[in-house]
Amino acid sequence: MQCPLLYRFRVIDKLPEKPSEAATRGTLVHAVLERLFDAPAADRTAPRARALVPGQWDRLLESRPELGELFDGDAGGERLTRWLGEAEQLVERWFSLEDPTRLEPAEREMFVETELESGLRLRGVIDRVDVAPSGEVRIVDYKTGKAPRPEYSEGALFQMTFYALVVWRLKGVVPRRLQLVYLGSGDVVTYDPVMADLERVERKLLALWDAIARATETGDWRPRPTKLCGWCDHRAVCPEFGGTPPVYPLPVRPADTGGGGQGRMGPVGAEAGRTEAPEGP
Repeated sequence: MQCPLLYRFRVIDKLPEKPSEAATRGTLVHAVLERLFDAPAADRTAPRARALVPGQWDRLLESRPELGELFDGDAGGERLTRWLGEAEQLVERWFSLEDPTRLEPAEREMFVETELESGLRLRGVIDRVDVAPSGEVRIVDYKTGKAPRPEYSEGALFQMTFYALVVWRLKGVVPRRLQLVYLGSGDVVTYDPVMADLERVERKLLALWDAIARATETGDWRPRPTKLCGWCDHRAVCPEFGGTPPVYPLPVRPADTGGGGQGRMGPVGAEAGRTEAPEGP
């Protein structure tokens, strides 16, 4: 949705991307907030959460050693210390937005997957699922950036309604509330979906996947320049910046006007993932 050519570079060409401090900090904060709920409710305090940061960073480095490259040349450790301090501040801000002593999540980092009648498979990872005694479901997602202005909020809400659609198709329950917790700005944004919202997202996904299928077969992937291009790792091979994309690795078929893109693509799905992008407009 943001840039078809970037989708090609990431999903088809699988071009490597350098880790970023912002995205890695988001991963670290998410890990801390997930682990905090291992403790009894009374022990879920801000000091305890802050104390989890160094250990979770060590675990992250153990599983992804390449992240250590973020701080190459930081011989004295000043940059790392400052970066960890920023992560601790984000964790501590969460306590001003939610009270973890009053929460008992039904699920944390919940992998969900379902297949629509069309054969399109949807999957993603939900940060937190709360279930009230009445059975009402709340889907919660943590964002370590700032809340976008209303005119730029569509992308985040689309991700949340995507999750709601998957839960509805899996469980037969429309989530009562979708909640975005923006730790960077201290905002909480909520939306209460109805079935018509989820049906609309499903139609949009089917149309999007059909467009992906056609582009995959024809090799016609168009760049879509935005202000976020400045943070893209692939400008050197992007025509918008004078680059040449790598040779397309798939067979190319002439474009046709027929439908049925999902069937031609086989067992591939659409996935909602966590992306901690640089702060933009």
